[in-house]
Amino acid sequence: MKVVLFCGGYGMRMRNGSADDVPKPMAMVGPRPLIWHVMRYYAHFGHTEFILCLGYGAHHIKDFFLNYEETTSNDFVLRGGRTELLSTDIASWTITFVQTGIESPIGERLRRVRPYLDGDEMFLANYADVLTDAPLPEMIDRFSRRDAGASMMVVPPQSSFHCVELGEDGLVGGITPVSELPLWENGGYFVLRQEVFDHIPEGGDLVADGCAQLAKRGRLVAHQHRGFWKPTDTVKERAALDEAYTRGERPWAVWEQDDAGRRAAVRTA
Repeated sequence: MKVVLFCGGYGMRMRNGSADDVPKPMAMVGPRPLIWHVMRYYAHFGHTEFILCLGYGAHHIKDFFLNYEETTSNDFVLRGGRTELLSTDIASWTITFVQTGIESPIGERLRRVRPYLDGDEMFLANYADVLTDAPLPEMIDRFSRRDAGASMMVVPPQSSFHCVELGEDGLVGGITPVSELPLWENGGYFVLRQEVFDHIPEGGDLVADGCAQLAKRGRLVAHQHRGFWKPTDTVKERAALDEAYTRGERPWAVWEQDDAGRRAAVRTA
């Protein structure tokens, strides 16, 4: 299936006072930007046709792929001054770059790339800045068997705050971590049908308009995921992911787990 990635926002909470125009999906985690990690996740499951909804700082994303260095994340042999790659990342990928506006809401960005979906009944969508180890094939399979217009991955609240129950005269009746409440957050991983376009007006939003209208009609389903899921809305969150990568703690890199299994099988053969 085609994968639509929304990568044109300002990402103001990631700026940390910087005046540069690097979009949030280009923030680095290890040797590669966030958007690469998200794309590798989808490619691992066989989805290698990407449509990038560009906006703010689009040239950074274009330059990254136009001047892609395979040797940064792949083993290779240098022989006689020539590089022989032992593996590749993006050789099988098809990437469509579409300028969808600087100020466009996500729903409008999706509307503007609709022609590039070629009328496919189902497609995938993602914010391009959230990492997870969610079982994508299971998510797609469950949705394909449902009569619905959209599926949204949902995760438990990530906040470290506590909710306080107040009684009469300001007496506290209980204190509960937000993460333990029966609430779910939008996890940013979508499986969509063309029907979603019927509910996104010009200049509209994917969730507030498209998904909300589908929910009212009983046409939106949720895929609950309690495994690894990390956003990168702030500099602190991005730095934590980068540190985890350096320590070798990267559960979102599902492709590495399979590669390690294949190498182990070769050694024992």
